[in-house]
Amino acid sequence: MHIRPVPFDHPDAVKLNDQVQAEYAVRYGDGGDETPLAAADFAPPRGLYLIAYDALGVPVASGGWRSQDENGEGNQDGDAELKRMYVVEDMRGRGIARRVLAALEEDARAAGRRRMVLETGVKQPEAVALYTSSGYEPCEKFGYYRFHELSLCYAKAL
Repeated sequence: MHIRPVPFDHPDAVKLNDQVQAEYAVRYGDGGDETPLAAADFAPPRGLYLIAYDALGVPVASGGWRSQDENGEGNQDGDAELKRMYVVEDMRGRGIARRVLAALEEDARAAGRRRMVLETGVKQPEAVALYTSSGYEPCEKFGYYRFHELSLCYAKAL
């Protein structure tokens, strides 16, 4: 397994993003995550986007963080927001997401971010299990889905 940074608009990132959006549509019955995102959001030093590749060079997982500060949507100064954590179905249960998450946390900490925050949903129990077992705790809702009843928000001090 090799994890490397790529731009958010890299073809492998786009491919995995399309897959996670399709999964959201199946789980929630809508068009996927509509949170506004731009490639520049994940450009170092104010963010990072990672892809995990298997031994054959096939992209199997992704995740990124972007800087957030006080913005009227519930974020606090010093936040790093986790986005697009995803592992392809046949590679799940191997600890890949945990490795990507740890790398993102380390990078956000090195960039001076004080807290990692994320939004997930009640229909993603695997994600909730990953985050809570990694030290994340429920927090005040923030972001695009902060008023949505199926939204869950978590935070972890970095």
